[in-house]
Amino acid sequence: MRKRILIPVILLGAISLTSCVSKKKYAQLESSYSALQGNYNRAQVDLSACNTRVQSLEDMLSQERASNESLKKALASLQGSLDNSITQGNVNISKLVDEINASNKYIQHLVNTKNKSDSLNVVLTNNLTRSLSREELKDVDVQVLKGVVYISLADNMLYKSGSYEISDRAGETLSKVAKIINDYKDYDVLVEGNTDNVPISRENIRNNWDLSTLRASSVVQALQNQYGVNPKRLTAGGRGEYNPVADNTSEAGKTKNRRTQIIITPKLDEFMELIDQAPAEK
Repeated sequence: MRKRILIPVILLGAISLTSCVSKKKYAQLESSYSALQGNYNRAQVDLSACNTRVQSLEDMLSQERASNESLKKALASLQGSLDNSITQGNVNISKLVDEINASNKYIQHLVNTKNKSDSLNVVLTNNLTRSLSREELKDVDVQVLKGVVYISLADNMLYKSGSYEISDRAGETLSKVAKIINDYKDYDVLVEGNTDNVPISRENIRNNWDLSTLRASSVVQALQNQYGVNPKRLTAGGRGEYNPVADNTSEAGKTKNRRTQIIITPKLDEFMELIDQAPAEK
């Protein structure tokens, strides 16, 4: 570029020193100079624009490089977090699987415990039912409800009329019930008295609460004193007229409500210990 610019200068110097150059030649040289000067000016403008463009591109390149480095660092950080998450996730999943397996074992343990209890209750019920005569079964109802054996004895069979004393007729039936109770020593026994809603009017018996409790107590003492049931397994309770199984508006309903229930249940503490026992690891 510098060489091209020096040429007009040399030509002008030659013209000034030589008087033999014609006007026509001078005009041509002057025209060439003007053209060269214009080209030079345009080249300068283009060069300035190119420099500006190059600087802008260099700035953009620098920014992109910085952004690229930032993205690389972010990617590395994310990759590290992802690896940690995967590792932690695998640990959590493994722990969850272990907890689910342990829970399934415990559920199966509870199912087996319940099945065992249900089986014992069925055997107990069948043994008692088979030991009773057809005539006795008219006054005795045996059921298993929610894992508990209920033996319901009619009052007209069990007690003397209007009394809480055990009748002679009830002795044989109670002896059969006592045998079952003694055969299943892991069970507790609750004797529960129930009445109809007719108020009692007897000396030393204030109301149906008293009557139901006294009748339950009579059965408990008969089981202990006459049939050898361990008294530690026995509990007497009365519910008066407040646990009816039939409508007291009819005589048939009142007869059903006048009853004493012998409730045979697994010993609560032993049953809870059985439930709390963790299944053995295989």
